[in-house]
Amino acid sequence: MSVFADSSALVKLYAPESGYETIRSLTDLIVSQLARVEVPSAIWKKHRMAAMSASEARAMVDQFEADYFGVGDQPPRFAVVPISEVVLDVAARRTGIHGLRGYDAIQLATAQVVASADRDCREFACYDKALSAAAIGEGFRVLPSEQPGR
Repeated sequence: MSVFADSSALVKLYAPESGYETIRSLTDLIVSQLARVEVPSAIWKKHRMAAMSASEARAMVDQFEADYFGVGDQPPRFAVVPISEVVLDVAARRTGIHGLRGYDAIQLATAQVVASADRDCREFACYDKALSAAAIGEGFRVLPSEQPGR
């Protein structure tokens, strides 16, 4: 079964954050093209906050990029959904409905576009409280179901 994963979940594939076990157990991940920027940004922020060395951050970003693009004969780990006009239109509408920040609205809209094409993709991996609430409001099952602060 395919799972849509936002960037807060994807970071856990590389950094040993709370809840990483759940995310690392998932296969068939679908992601927004937005992750291409958000995941490296989150990893480098950890370095700037002295949570890891520059070499650790570089290794994590390199692994993410290998997963995102594929390496040699190894295909990409993720199915990447481009940011299209349809995604942006859906996102613009979701900002008013759920009060989401712009990038979070794009994440949710991407998941909704995917779910409209693949009715079996109804799981949304996310560690952002507002985005998780919006995803639940749109009929997604949010993973993990139990998160601190939720």
